[in-house]
Amino acid sequence: MSLSVGFISLGCSKNLVDSQVMAGYLKAGHIKLAPSPEVADIILVNTCAFIEAAREEAAEAILSACEHKSDGACKAVIVTGCMVQRYRARLKKAFPDVDAFLGIDELEQIGDVVSRVAAGNRVGVIAEAGDARKVYNPVYPTLLFTGGPFSYLKIADGCDHRCAYCAIPLIRGSFRSREISDIVKEATTMVSAGVRELNLISQDSLMYGVDRAKKPQIVELVKRLDEIEGDFWLRILYGYPAGVTDELIELFNSAKHLCRYLDLPIQHSHPDILKAMNRSAAIKATTGLTQRLRQAIPGVTLRTTCLVGFPGETEAHFEHLLETLQASEFDHLGVFGYSPEEGTAAFEQEAPDPEIVEERCQLVMALQKKIATKRMAALKGKHDTALLLRKKVKGEWIARLARQAPEVDGETFVSHVPPTAKAGDFIPVEITGAHDFDLRARQC
Repeated sequence: MSLSVGFISLGCSKNLVDSQVMAGYLKAGHIKLAPSPEVADIILVNTCAFIEAAREEAAEAILSACEHKSDGACKAVIVTGCMVQRYRARLKKAFPDVDAFLGIDELEQIGDVVSRVAAGNRVGVIAEAGDARKVYNPVYPTLLFTGGPFSYLKIADGCDHRCAYCAIPLIRGSFRSREISDIVKEATTMVSAGVRELNLISQDSLMYGVDRAKKPQIVELVKRLDEIEGDFWLRILYGYPAGVTDELIELFNSAKHLCRYLDLPIQHSHPDILKAMNRSAAIKATTGLTQRLRQAIPGVTLRTTCLVGFPGETEAHFEHLLETLQASEFDHLGVFGYSPEEGTAAFEQEAPDPEIVEERCQLVMALQKKIATKRMAALKGKHDTALLLRKKVKGEWIARLARQAPEVDGETFVSHVPPTAKAGDFIPVEITGAHDFDLRARQC
């Protein structure tokens, strides 16, 4: 029987990699991948459960898929990912029309589950009790869902930090790293297949290898990846500020493929809030962070994330955060409001009013827009290298500079690109301007 599966992959890039892993198992079992969920025999929804907004998005996607099934457009609906891992005991009642639920430690069973639901069998929930323990190597290393000449390369899963607001350790389990040799093999295959940007991801990439070697091995890993032949970028995403070492800084100044880009979520700046968040180690590391790194790594681009509205955050605490952000001038920034998460240390603590939290989010982004506008304006006239992603209109391409991470930092619109150009090309550009969080450039 010929079957096709269409994916709806929600949440972060780490979840997207899990979708790619499952797609690899399906291809290995000779099950087709549909170009879209609308034309699939079976719809697979890979869920996120990080915060309430993510759970609401997942619920809407699941219900929409079930409506598709009720209309006879598909045979079955499978739900996987973080929501299953966290709420395995509740999901059958919440979504009675779903045919199977699969936890994040059971990805290799996806082929069998698809075959069973296609035959009309209701599988129910397949998710082992307890913490997640596995970290997967992909079956097809170059099977990408990114839609461009770039990839996310998951180097570890889980998290050993116990931030008071975060449920990730409850969902993904303890931090566990992949073998260096497996990562290098996957990266080599990707570069050979035409991938030109490898984004290293985990919950804390700067702690890579600590579970294996009792100390971080991110420098060793990047050095090994830097030896791969070819023209490509390496980018490290998601690291705690306290994980920046002198050895890492030296690597940024010497590695030929490594983008001078660091994503360091500070979450807050006030010592009282950082202590309450169980992030005391970040207090010293956050002080003067951008100034120290810009001096140590010339031309570095810095991104961060902030959380506002944490229980106990006063107006004075929030003003401290705004003043810190103003002084720090991060190149890129994201902000989210506190969401009470069941099972976390802060769950039962009283948080500021949701309207106040939303207002604070808006104030942070308004400040960041001013900072970003100033910093991007200073780039006008400078020369850089752009990675072509996809053609927009005749002679204009959507591209990315090394200073822009996928999906979160805006894009660069490049004009005067010759007709012989193709996605995956690196081209020299001159930056001509900026609009909101995007840049404009022309090939030079």
